[in-house]
Amino acid sequence: MSDHYYNAEDLGKFGAVGEFQKEMADKFFAWYGEVFKDSALSAKEKSLIALAVAHAVQCPYCIDAYSSDAYEKGWNESQLMEAVHVAAAIRGGASLVHGVQMMNKVKEIAM
Repeated sequence: MSDHYYNAEDLGKFGAVGEFQKEMADKFFAWYGEVFKDSALSAKEKSLIALAVAHAVQCPYCIDAYSSDAYEKGWNESQLMEAVHVAAAIRGGASLVHGVQMMNKVKEIAM
C-alpha cells in the first residue's frame, strides 16, 4: 500500500477497472469514447471542457490526462489556465449561491 491516495501510475491502470465488472466497464468505455469524438463540439473543444471539469471535481488523474490531451490538441498555456479560472469561478459561485440557503435559514430561526 502506498502512503498517499493518488499514484500517477494508477492513471495508466484506468482500463483495468473492468477486472471486477467487465460488462459495465466495457459499456462505460464505449460511451466515454463516443462522448469524446468530434460531433456538435470538436474533440479539441471537449478536451478543454474536460480539463475545466477535472479541476471543478478535483480529480488529479483527470487533471493530468486532460492537461496533456488539451495541450497536445493545440490549446496554449494561457487558454488552459483560463479554462481553470472558468472552473474556479463556477465552483466559487456555486458555493456563494448556497449562501442564500444559509441566509434563508438564519432569517427563519431569527424570527
